[in-house]
Amino acid sequence: MATAATAALTLALAGCGSNTDSSHSSAMPGMDHSNTPSHSASAGAMASMPGMDTASTGNGLTAAKDGYRMTSTTSGLPSDRSADYRFTVTGPDGRPVTDFAVDQTQRMHFYAVRTDLTGFQHLHPTMAKNGTWTAPLAALQPGTWRLYASFTPNSGSGKGKHLVLSRTVKVSGMPMTTALPKASGTTTADGYTITVKGGPMAGMAHRLTTTITKDGKPVTDLQPYLDTYAHLTAFHQGDLAFAHLHPETKADGDHGGPALTFHAEFAQPGNWRLYLQFRTDGKLHTAALTLHVN
Repeated sequence: MATAATAALTLALAGCGSNTDSSHSSAMPGMDHSNTPSHSASAGAMASMPGMDTASTGNGLTAAKDGYRMTSTTSGLPSDRSADYRFTVTGPDGRPVTDFAVDQTQRMHFYAVRTDLTGFQHLHPTMAKNGTWTAPLAALQPGTWRLYASFTPNSGSGKGKHLVLSRTVKVSGMPMTTALPKASGTTTADGYTITVKGGPMAGMAHRLTTTITKDGKPVTDLQPYLDTYAHLTAFHQGDLAFAHLHPETKADGDHGGPALTFHAEFAQPGNWRLYLQFRTDGKLHTAALTLHVN
């Protein structure tokens, strides 16, 4: 049974981006399209058309929860050029929230994911005094994208409660869809080899271990990124449910690796797309992994 569970863990290479500043987006060049045009929405897109605040069995798939709401007047964005996405989080009293707790060095984590899981950005928007957040998105490929706001209120009825809210936007142009890569235990990203071990089951807490090597040698020079040596986020294939996998390895200087552990909890079975981000020599690397959860 353990062997089967481990075999279920699949790892596939996606394009990797690099950045010298962790506060900027981590786009993944080359992952936003293929040569297969799609004239109809994917299963995820059909369940989440632009601006709809749909409830879901998964996490992060509604714009409102526990009295908090993610609001925006934007339902569409241009393709192939950068654009700002502005939004506000309102509290149970209907007023914009301006007091947020710091989580992994940031008051707001913002993610953009395309419905076929080939496009991904993780960035940290800035907030104006009136509570309006601005997320500077890099160019998005055509299609439907889900945008997530991950935060913890620092006051009010939701104080100390971590929330993930999301909305969808339509990016203009002809969408091109790509199937998830097939199962593989390892992959390479920017010259690094990444191996993942673990046997997660839906609804249960498990530990995932990621090992990073280069040229056959263990990597031991990982630099801190968001108070840890790697950041891992997952999205469920089909409905794009969100799962933030919490790091167990604390950052202590520029000598992290080669093994990193994460506390993982997946709400439902199926394929999940994982995005692993780690920093070396001042550059941020992003690799995509496909994980099957029983």
